[in-house]
Amino acid sequence: MGAIELRGFAKLRAVMQEKGFGFPEMYEVGDGLTGYQLLDKLTIQQEDVEAIMVNGAVCSLSHCIKPGDRVAILPPGTPAPTG
Repeated sequence: MGAIELRGFAKLRAVMQEKGFGFPEMYEVGDGLTGYQLLDKLTIQQEDVEAIMVNGAVCSLSHCIKPGDRVAILPPGTPAPTG
């Protein structure tokens, strides 16, 4: 059993706050789960998410999230980094 450090950004931050989550939130994921499974557990619709970032890297929703990971959920329209 283990937890991830979870953050929601832009409008998803407000959604998560309404659900009682902190910023960041230590969220129990057991032995791990995919991004799809995480959204399902959080009751966040896939169409409300443009991407997830795991440990600073953009990942697909099929990516396996493991205990100890830092995960950010990003809504559509999130600007890409410049540089």
